[in-house]
Order: sequence, then C-alpha cells, then structure tokens
Amino acid sequence: MNTETHNFSNILHENQNKNWVRAIDSSKIISWLDDLFRIIFPEKALETIQIELLLEQNKAKFTAILTEINKDKTSSKSRAVTAAFYSKLPDLYSAMQQDAQAILDTDPAADCIQEIINSYPGFFAIEVYRIANAISGLTNCLLPRILTEYAHSKTGIDIHPKATIGIPFIIDHGTGIVIGETTIIGKHVSIYQGVTLGALQVEKSMEEKKRHPTVEDHVIIYANATILGGSTIIGNHSIIGGNTFVTKSLNPYSFVMQSNKNTVLNQQEIKEINFFSI
Repeated sequence: MNTETHNFSNILHENQNKNWVRAIDSSKIISWLDDLFRIIFPEKALETIQIELLLEQNKAKFTAILTEINKDKTSSKSRAVTAAFYSKLPDLYSAMQQDAQAILDTDPAADCIQEIINSYPGFFAIEVYRIANAISGLTNCLLPRILTEYAHSKTGIDIHPKATIGIPFIIDHGTGIVIGETTIIGKHVSIYQGVTLGALQVEKSMEEKKRHPTVEDHVIIYANATILGGSTIIGNHSIIGGNTFVTKSLNPYSFVMQSNKNTVLNQQEIKEINFFSI
C-alpha cells in the first residue's frame, strides 16, 4: 500500500469516527416501506391471520432499523417507538383512503382506486409523507427524511416530513412540487405540478421560526405557482392561478391570476413575418 492511500485512509477513519457516516443503508428502510405498502395495499385481499403475521414481521424490521439508526438509544426505546407508530396505522390508513378517494372524485382522468394506488405519483408521495410525518412526531432521527427523499427521488415531489397537511390532500401530476418544513396545509387542498410553498429567505438562524406559508381549506394551487413566507396565509376557497408569485396573505375566496396577455394571431395572415429574425 502506498503512502498516499495510507494517509487518506487515516483521514477517512478519523472522520468516520466523528460521525461522517451514513448511519444506515437506506435500502433497508426502502425495503421496510415497500413491505408495509404491500400489507396496506396488497395485490389481492389477504386473510386476517396473514395480515397479522406480516405486520409482526414488519414491526420487527422497523424496530431493527430504529435501533441501528439510534445507536445511542436502547432497544426498549426502539420498541416503544415501534408500538406508538403502529398504533397510529389505523388512522394513517384512513387518511390514505380519504386521499385516494378525493383524487378519484376530482380527477376526470382517474378511473378507479386501483389506478391511483398503483400509478399516481402524487398519491405515493402523500402517503410516504404521512408515514414519515407520524414517525417524526415520535423520534428525532434520520428515518423520516430518508423516507420523504425516497419519494422525492421516485416522483419529483419534495415534501418535508415535518410539514402539516390536512386530510384529504390532492396532488395532480406533481413533478417539481416543493413543500417546506413549516408549511401548514388545510383540508381538501389541491396542488398541481411545479408549485413551491417556500421561504422568503433562507438563514440557519431561522430554523426555529415559521418560514413557510399557511394554506387554508379548499384551496386550489395551479401549476408553477410560488407562495413564499411564514406569515403568508392563503384564505380558504381561494384559487391561485398558474405561474403566479404570492408573498402576501390573501382573503378567503381570492382568485390570483397572471395579468400578462398572450398575443393570438392568425397564421394565414402573417406569412410574411419572420419571427426568428434578429
């Protein structure tokens, strides 16, 4: 072994002992999540005894993951967090059903619940968020963020696990959506692709402050709209048009739209115009 390799190996070793490590192989977490979804939404109906056995196996995986991530915590604490999380599963399942039904009821392109469960990226991102959010309320560890970033990598939808989102919640298409940590979203809210619910400014000193907007019940936010600021409140039943930029609060039943006008010409009457000349 040459001196250069030896020296770099020493640097890595010293830094890894100062917590410059991943803490866990994320594939274990993804495997656990996939197993949980196969129990909640299986290919075909399972017998009750099958579900009970699968849930017990899933619980054991979850406890092992918590113990591996939280190396400074005892296994009894991991088991306590596991018990608390799985006690929330009935409510989480109900929320997921309400999300899927709301998508089916509002999206004219949706034909059945099975289509939404199998193929809608917005539904997948929401449900991973709901699981991650439940875990984040029970333990301060990497697991919630790893879960939502897995959904982010699969769908292009970035939802912070500590955001507060009501039931039901609808994401249509979804690619490019960003929902920040202190965002509060009410019930029956619909969001389209490219929407950002973000902060007006980003400084580490603001980590304990509300930085992201509040969206009240029955709001629709169309594609590529940007809403910023912790004091910004979008009143209930408002409609935020596509490509708009909002940094101030809006009253209930507001309608925000772009004021720029498109120019429409008849192609048959403008054949002599060269649009590409410089």
